[in-house]
This record gives sequence, structure tokens and C-alpha cells, in this order.
Amino acid sequence: MKTCPILIYKGSDIPMTAAIDENTSLKSRWNMLAMIALTGCVFVAMPQMCMPVLFKEISTDLGLDLVQVGIIWGMIPFSGMFVILLGGFLSDRFGTRRVLIVGCFLTGLSGILRGMSDSFFTLSATMFLFGLLQIITSPALIRASTIWFSGKHLGLANGVLSMSMGLGFLLSSMISATVLSPLLGGWRNVLIAYGVASIVISILWYFARNDPRHGDSGAENEASLPFKETLLRVIKIKRIWILGSVVMWQIGCVQGMLGYLPIYLRDMGWNAATADGAMATFHGLSTLFTVPIVLLSDKLGSRKKMLFVTTLMTAVGVGILALGSGDNVWVAMVVADIVRDGFMALQMTMLLETKEIGTRYAGTAIGLIHTISRVGEIVSPPVGNSFADIDPRIPFVFWSGMAVIAIIGFTFLKDSRNN
Repeated sequence: MKTCPILIYKGSDIPMTAAIDENTSLKSRWNMLAMIALTGCVFVAMPQMCMPVLFKEISTDLGLDLVQVGIIWGMIPFSGMFVILLGGFLSDRFGTRRVLIVGCFLTGLSGILRGMSDSFFTLSATMFLFGLLQIITSPALIRASTIWFSGKHLGLANGVLSMSMGLGFLLSSMISATVLSPLLGGWRNVLIAYGVASIVISILWYFARNDPRHGDSGAENEASLPFKETLLRVIKIKRIWILGSVVMWQIGCVQGMLGYLPIYLRDMGWNAATADGAMATFHGLSTLFTVPIVLLSDKLGSRKKMLFVTTLMTAVGVGILALGSGDNVWVAMVVADIVRDGFMALQMTMLLETKEIGTRYAGTAIGLIHTISRVGEIVSPPVGNSFADIDPRIPFVFWSGMAVIAIIGFTFLKDSRNN
């Protein structure tokens, strides 16, 4: 990438709008956004979303039941409970580039270990390790967009990041089971291939330029506070707890549904290609509408209104899946799918627009809100899947109810403009 002068900002709280100096070239920023998007697609999204479409093959090979599948699927958010807050602090302390170099490399190694699993216990353990390392790295990726973009461009940057992850979800759900598994010789080699891809991303970050606020040494004067003091400042921000609770119920709904839907469709008699096509439609629509949703929130001047609408559509769409017929599945895709990644971009932008956070505490704040949201992601898959023994459609009712609770949470949340 083309280099340009690197500036170090000194002092205490630096406003987000001052995070990028006017001398930082526009080309460098968009090059970095492309790197951020590539990482979101290949490092974050594809290694995760390959699991739901591979679960049918994995469960047959390892003799897993639906509850065990739900437990394995919940291992990534479960591991995040322990480290994502620390990951946010590390990105504040040492800078995004260093964390991404080391984190992507170690996550790639753990991804390779997933492909060597031969039982429920070993796959659960390697999924836990994979999630531990991936999630401790993820706040640095989100924080990178905060450092390189500000003002009205911040929402767009977060939209592009969410869209890239949606694209990764789309590609992974389309090719992991029906293309890569036959091509590479089974699900194990698919997981190994995704691990190698993460290591390649690590190498690319090694050659990427530093953050515009960092010197060559990577020193970050504004992140000099110890972890305890930084955490104490962040946890006192009421807005983070309210937004985190809303995100917890919403993501819990989506996470549970995504892990169960491919198995549900195949048990209904759908062939593998059609079931994977439904998942691809889900991710494709979500990717397509991400940036328009963010831009619409800018036009309306309200993140909260758009978040409310996206959550309502999720609740309705997931609820429609409980009706069970083939046509209803496609209707549900249209209703719920177009807003998932838009919701993620909006809630992250809303968090980073909080005036008490700025760039100084961005990583720690991201870590805290995702720690809160992990509770829903952990509990949702196994609990929802357990209802399938009563009726295969009941899990969708449960997950739709989670989104309804998220809607109620918006009554306690102030909009960005009023914060």
C-alpha cells in the first residue's frame, strides 16, 4: 500500500472527528477500507458461516444430535465471553495492526485444528479455541474503521465492513458444503482451508501501513491508561448497557436461527443445494441492503428509528418460518434477511457516536457491548434447538420472541442525536 506521513496525536480525549488528519490521503483511507472489508469477509465471516451448512455432514460423521450441534455452534460466542473485553482493550493499548497480525495468525492455526477434530468433545474444544482467538481479534477490526473514518463517513465505513461480512456469509453458505467439501475431500479439509486463509490475512496485515495516529513504534499515547481504569470509565456509560441488551436479544435470535435453518430445511425434504441456496439468499439480501440502510439512517438523522424497524422485521421474518411451508421460507427470507447486516452496522455506529467514548475507549467499549451480547448467542442455539423435539417449528417461535424483547428495549434507548 502507498505510504503517507504518519501523525501521532498527543493529549487526552481526542474527538472522533479529529482522529484522521486532513493530510491523510483519501486513497490511503479507501485502500485501508478494502483491507478491513477483506478481513471481515475471509477472516470473520467465512470460517464461521461454513459451520451451519456443514453441520449435516459433520453430525452424520461424528454421530451428533441437534442439542450437540447447538452446543458446538454456541462455542464461538461462549468463548467470546471471556476475552472480547480484553481484546478491545488490547486494540486500544497496542494498536489495531499489531493485534490483527498476531490474532489472524493464531486464529488460522486454531481453524486448522478444527479440521482435525474426531468427536463431539474435540470439535467443541477446537471451536472454543477458535472462537477465543477470533473474537479477541475482532474489536481491532471494528476499531480500525473508527480510526480511519469519522463523521458521516463512519457510518458508511461500518456499513461496508458489515456488508463484507455479509458477503462472506453468502459465499461460505453457497460453496462450503456443495463445492468445497466434495472438491477438498470432506468437511475437515474445508475447515483447514479456511484456517490457511486466515494466516494469509495475517501476512497481508503485516505489510499494511500503520494507523494514521501511530508512529512506527506503534506507541499510542492516548491509550496509556491501565485496563482497570479504562474499564471503570467505560462501564459507567449507561448507553452501552442498554444498547448491549438490545443487541443481545437480537443477535441471539439471528444466531440460533442461522444454525438451525439448514438442518430444518433438509429435514423438511429440501435437497442440499436448495437448502444452501436459501441460506445464500439470506446472506445475499442482507449484504445488498447494508449500505442503503446505513445511508437511510443518515438521511433520517436517526439510528434508533432504523434499528427499531430492522429488529421488527427480524421478529416478523423469523416468526414466519414457524409456518413451515416452502413458500413461507422464501417470504421470511425477504422480510428478515435484508436487515441483518444493516442492524449490525447501525448498532456499531450508534455505539461509536457516543460522545463519552471517542477513539480513546472505542476498543474497550466494543468489547463490553459484545460481551453483553454473547449471552444471547450462547444460550439461544441449544435452548432453541431443544424445542425441536416437541415440534420442529417451535424454535422459530422462541427466536422470534427474543427479537420482540429487543424491540421493547428500544424504549429505554436515546438516539445518537439526543445523546
